[in-house]
Amino acid sequence: MSDQVTTERTIRIEKLTAETFAPFGELIEVGMTSPIMINEGRCERFTDLAGVEFIGGRAGVSLFQAELRSLPHTLTMLERHPLGSQCFIPMAQSEYLVIVAEDEGGRPSTPRALLASATQSINIKRNTWHGVLTPIKGSGLFAVVDRIGDGNNLEEHWLKEAYLITE
Repeated sequence: MSDQVTTERTIRIEKLTAETFAPFGELIEVGMTSPIMINEGRCERFTDLAGVEFIGGRAGVSLFQAELRSLPHTLTMLERHPLGSQCFIPMAQSEYLVIVAEDEGGRPSTPRALLASATQSINIKRNTWHGVLTPIKGSGLFAVVDRIGDGNNLEEHWLKEAYLITE
């Protein structure tokens, strides 16, 4: 038996919508709620678009500078964070893949690949299997709101057979 990962399975990219992402977390974008006017009537505030969830620890804001990827993309690993959700907010015009999978007995099911536009942010639910940050266009710079604290908040699952993600 070889230790090499093979690529035989293909996943087609879907459009990211609130409905397609609902089992995995919350889509965050302007227009999802009615705005409240603030700042002398010159700013629309779209309030409480995602619920961050943490077991212990605290919320932290970090910056991630991710390397741009190209399509087709080979998926070899999924991860999850059992102690907290993760919110990804593009800091510049970036399109990125949101790769998610449901849990099947402690392992990820067949993943789905969703294409996020440059104006969409996401909040991945606690304990949800997902791919790593995968920008395909733009700067790759993201603000991330996630749990900071003690305890193991990362579980990785390396695939025996990779997936090829295509348009």
